[in-house]
Parts: sequence; C-alpha cells; structure tokens
Amino acid sequence: MKSVFQDIYRKHQQTLDHFITNFNDLGEQFGEADRNAIKLFDLEGETINIKSFKVPNIINQIAYKFFRKSKAERSFTYANRLTDLGIGTPQPIAYYEFTTPFLFKKSYYISEHLDCDLTYRELTRDLNYPDHDRILRAFTRFTYKLHENNINFLDHSPGNTLIKKVGDAYQFYLVDLNRMEFKPMDFQTRINNLKRLTVHKSMVETMSDEYAKVSGEDYQKIFNLMWQLTEDFQEKFHRKKRLKKKLKFWKS
Repeated sequence: MKSVFQDIYRKHQQTLDHFITNFNDLGEQFGEADRNAIKLFDLEGETINIKSFKVPNIINQIAYKFFRKSKAERSFTYANRLTDLGIGTPQPIAYYEFTTPFLFKKSYYISEHLDCDLTYRELTRDLNYPDHDRILRAFTRFTYKLHENNINFLDHSPGNTLIKKVGDAYQFYLVDLNRMEFKPMDFQTRINNLKRLTVHKSMVETMSDEYAKVSGEDYQKIFNLMWQLTEDFQEKFHRKKRLKKKLKFWKS
C-alpha cells in the first residue's frame, strides 16, 4: 500500500488508513456507484469524500504499475495544481494505491466534501432555473479563465462543475480531475472544450456570446464552431449508445 498526504492531514493517517482498509463496510454512499464508488466519511467533524476507482483491466494494471500515473495520483496532483492557480476544486487530502509486484490494483482519492447549490447539469435540465443566464455567463468566464491558465479539462461535462452561490456571486469547483492537460490551447481546442456541455442551442448562443466578450474573438466564429462541435459530439454519442444497445440485445 502506498499513501501520500497533504501535510496538514498527515496527523489523520491512522484514521484514513482505517477508512480505506474498511471502505466496503464503512461510510455513506454518495451518488450512484456506476464505475467508481464514492463514499462520505466524518473526519473529526469534517465531511470528507473518498473515491474508490475500480480495478483496471489487465493491460492497464500493467500500465499503471510501470508506465502511467494512477487516476488517484493524477486527481491529487491536478487538484494541488488547480489550487495553486486559484481554480476552485475541493481541497485534496490524500491518495492511496494498492499493488502487487507486477500489477496495479485499487486506488483511492480523498478530498474535502463540498456542499454545492447546483451543478452545470441543472442548467441543462431547466432553462428557467433562477438566474440561469447569469450563472451560465459566469460559468463561461470561469472556463475562459481555465483556458487562459493553460488548463484543458478533458472531462468538462455537465456533472463535473460544482456551483456555489456566495453572496451575489457564483463560484465554480471542478471535480473528477484525473483527465487534464496543462498546455497552451489554440482557438479550436478551446472551443472544442465546450462541446460536451449541452444540447440546447440557446445555451450555446449564450456561451458563445460571453466567450466572445471576454476573449475578443468574433461571436459568429465562436458560435458556428461551438454549435458544429456540439452537434458532432451528440451524433457520435448517440451512435455509440445505439451500438451498445444492439450489442446488449444480441448478447442477451
């Protein structure tokens, strides 16, 4: 077992070891455990969030053991990097990895649990959500800030941005951090980063308008590209979904 901690949480190592080794029996389930399980634990009055990544396939067990950083380590590293850049994300606490001499097995990422008012997903489900336009424009400015800081959040999807209202302002926090690139992005890459967020043309129009205002780029140029990339992504997504449904039917 390998474990890496933030210095201020090192004093809790024994407790966190206990949570990890008894993860299946302790904690409160949070959300649906589709691929990875998330549980909440109480750490001396602080609610913390432990994400258990599933055991990878045999090829990735070898890759993660010898060649690649685990999802847990990347989540921890990227969270610290975001924090250093002033980008919102729940406070990283620690990560754990379990391996054999030749294979990678389980990994866990621990962070603070952040109570949010909504995620971006609520904006896609209810176009009349209170303050919808203002939140969407603030989110677009937040995304522009990511791009200006050379952050390409590859999982920039509706459920991965937590939103909190603080006074009259909205604050944004990224979660599910294991897929990121840190390098300058050209115009195409920046707009491509927004393609997975919504199917609603009106929301793409608003995001294009706000991105044009903060970037100085032409609105029509941004909208045409963002809408085309959004439609292409949706078509690919639904085609893949239909294929999976057919395969499932033939298997049964």
